[in-house]
Amino acid sequence: MLTFLSIRDVVLIERLDLRFTHGLGVFTGETGAGKSILLDSLSLAVGARADSGLVRRGANQLAVTAEFSVAPDHPIRTLLAEADLAIDSAEAIVVRRVVTADGRSRAHVNDQPTSVGMLKRIGEGLLEIHGQFESHGLLDPATHRGVLDAFGGPGKAALAKTEKAHAIWAKAAKARQTAERDLAKARAEEDLLRHMLAELEALAPKEGEEDRLAEERSMLMNGEKLAEGLTSGLTALSEPQSVETALRQAMRALERIVPLAGQRLDPIIEGLDRAAVEAAEAQSQLEAVAAGIDMDPRRLEAVEERLFALRGLSRKHGCTVDALPALLADTRTKLEALDGDGDVVAGLLKAERAARQSYLEAARVLSKARQTAAVELDAAVAAELPPLKLERARFVTTLEELPEDQWGPEGLDRVTFLVATNPGADPGQIHKIASGGELARFMLALKVVLSRSATVPTLVFDEVDAGIGGATAAAVGERLARLGQEVQVLVVTHSPQVAATGRGHYKVQKSDDDKGGVGTTVRELSAEERLEEVARMLSGAEVTEQARAAAESLLRRE
Repeated sequence: MLTFLSIRDVVLIERLDLRFTHGLGVFTGETGAGKSILLDSLSLAVGARADSGLVRRGANQLAVTAEFSVAPDHPIRTLLAEADLAIDSAEAIVVRRVVTADGRSRAHVNDQPTSVGMLKRIGEGLLEIHGQFESHGLLDPATHRGVLDAFGGPGKAALAKTEKAHAIWAKAAKARQTAERDLAKARAEEDLLRHMLAELEALAPKEGEEDRLAEERSMLMNGEKLAEGLTSGLTALSEPQSVETALRQAMRALERIVPLAGQRLDPIIEGLDRAAVEAAEAQSQLEAVAAGIDMDPRRLEAVEERLFALRGLSRKHGCTVDALPALLADTRTKLEALDGDGDVVAGLLKAERAARQSYLEAARVLSKARQTAAVELDAAVAAELPPLKLERARFVTTLEELPEDQWGPEGLDRVTFLVATNPGADPGQIHKIASGGELARFMLALKVVLSRSATVPTLVFDEVDAGIGGATAAAVGERLARLGQEVQVLVVTHSPQVAATGRGHYKVQKSDDDKGGVGTTVRELSAEERLEEVARMLSGAEVTEQARAAAESLLRRE
């Protein structure tokens, strides 16, 4: 609920701070005293369109701050978290709006800057203003389905099942669409895939082949130099006698004198033996390498032709040569899958149809629950209309099945609240049929009926008593007070019967300020002041004893 409102430099209000409690609060005052300024300020705080004309003359900017207290689990806290404006669950929500004289606007939530659009979304969850010219909240047909679902408690389980069934259907439809799209793409590319496969199979690339071919090409290109070097190496190892022979001869000479030298020659003999073995191995490998050198120019041509073919194909397909074998396998897989994809799509289509049928069954149950709730809502509102001088009016909740492309998690129905103000007239949208006073009273009747399922904690009614008096005004006051037991209600009124039902009473008045100008002030009245204000509303300019007695009688019935 709204707990605090601070206004600075708005039209005739220079400085105003008001605190509020739960229940019904009434605002009274002479016509032109500035009650509309109060509502304009409150509207600005919750995201209404900024108007630089609201800035008080001589001021650089206006500022309006509103503090709301809401439950820790209120939906508005989820919205704040989604907007990265999360606050502690026990913390009040403070919205602030600043508008400069040149029309610029700034918005904050708990001192965190935000957009005016987000401020408006937050405000819609905190406050509703119902006046003669309002066209939001219950007057917006887009809200009617949610309102009916909140009113019809037993339909909540059906709504949850419908939402779950729709999610399953949507997932199945997406899977089928993806499979169809992939199949169509594969079939459109089938000729290209077959051409790719023929190219790759003809070349038959192997992993690591590029490095092997590059190495062989390098050897073939330098064959003469390699042969010359290898020959020189072999000559050094084998002529005039082999290195191994010389080492063996040295070993035999040393072995003959081992008995004379003791063990000091053993390491030397072992080293010569190892050297002889290594020399023989090296000579053997050199001979093998020399024998493997292909000096045929046709081999070089063949190696280069394959290497360049592999590299050309890799450039064509935008991959490395080493990735060509994987590309070949992938292309084969895609072509093999084409024959089986039709069966896959058929299976997905069958699953989608089954999910659609399950969704329809759940949605039909939800629609039936809504029809029951609609009858109950119409009857409840109808019972509230006669005391509000709307006995000739009818309230009708209509359900219309939407076209399939508009079915969603909330079901198949378009829900609309319609009214007919005269017998025999066709029902129409509330704000197009009802006059200003009738509109506010229709909203009051609806809010009284819906109060237990409402999530908006604060309701404001502007001149809900327009054009009525006597018993009808008393009925309006009684319903406002009853509504105030469920949510916080603030009402601007000219009716003493309505004013007398308030839990808190605020008087708006215009007076001369210290600077020779005119200003608007608002203050909460004491019990004695409240009696005088209700008496003034009853008698006019001169408050009589009879008016005071009548006012006291009204206040006793509070």
